[in-house]
Amino acid sequence: QVQLVESGGGLVQAGGSLRLSCAASGHTFSTIGLGWFRQAPGKERQFVASISAIGSTDYADSVKGRFTISRDNAKNTVYLQMNSLKSEDTAVYYCAGRPTAWSAYDYWGQGTQVTVSS
Repeated sequence: QVQLVESGGGLVQAGGSLRLSCAASGHTFSTIGLGWFRQAPGKERQFVASISAIGSTDYADSVKGRFTISRDNAKNTVYLQMNSLKSEDTAVYYCAGRPTAWSAYDYWGQGTQVTVSS
């Protein structure tokens, strides 16, 4: 079992930056894949970015070039650096983990709110 706790959300003006963090415990952190998802009011949860155990990354088209996912295995933490934020990035952001690259995301954090004011 893996426990995930997000932090770093808040209110920021359009064009600004935020860095989200997700601290993990309860498993061998370095072996699991990690991802960030978001859910805006009235919308379905959507994929934002992922990073595999070996560091391969993937991004939703809507955030490519603006967001960067990274992981620090020594700190059991995954990050999401968000730059050039837009009002449409406003959502609750969730950290997720999965045992392998081809399995479902089994582990989820409680979410952190990001609000971008225009």
